[in-house]
Amino acid sequence: MNRRAVAVVSGRVQGVGYRWFVRELASSAGLGGSARNLPDGRVEVVVEGPAEAVDALLDALDGPRAPGTVQRVDRHFEPAQGSTGFTTA
Repeated sequence: MNRRAVAVVSGRVQGVGYRWFVRELASSAGLGGSARNLPDGRVEVVVEGPAEAVDALLDALDGPRAPGTVQRVDRHFEPAQGSTGFTTA
């Protein structure tokens, strides 16, 4: 079953390769979605795909390999929309 999650990552996560880190994780897991910088310095991650792969990506957002300094990850789930491919903005 597919799952869609939206996570907003706070901390020093812009200008450190964080979106590309997320894109690599998502692409290697075959997940769809996006990662984009927000005007307030946070990064929004939208990811969709098999539930186990989505959960693994969410766990990695503040894991030891994450670049920068992650202070907080707020997440919620939405109905799957059939997203494919992963983009950064």
